[in-house]
Amino acid sequence: MYTSLNRRTAANAYAQVGVQSAVDGASPHQLIQLLFDALDVALNKAKAAMLSGNISEKGVQIGKAVRILEEGLKASVNPEQGGELAHNLISVYDYSITQLTLANLRNDVALLQSAQDVLAPVASGWREIAGTSAIAGT
Repeated sequence: MYTSLNRRTAANAYAQVGVQSAVDGASPHQLIQLLFDALDVALNKAKAAMLSGNISEKGVQIGKAVRILEEGLKASVNPEQGGELAHNLISVYDYSITQLTLANLRNDVALLQSAQDVLAPVASGWREIAGTSAIAGT
């Protein structure tokens, strides 16, 4: 017989399989989009936690966002091949990491929002590239 804990565990396992399936079948471009989507979720959850006074959840979500930026997005940039654009992206990611770290330390929603505002055009650009690629491929 299932208890609520077992259902929750099963739901989490199902979600993990769904995420893993999306990652396994994704192109490099789609992987970056998945990272931006996960980053957006983490930042919105961090903001909600900050506004509700849930300090531990705020820290967890900002930690996730920083890891996505550092280990996912920034690590995927190739400065040798990307030239000035790659260096600019790295600067945006570094700035955002700094803003998020300060937002966490100071419990400052404005700093968190500052990072979101800087990252939004980059995420939007990736979505537009996907749309252009789909049109060009047809």
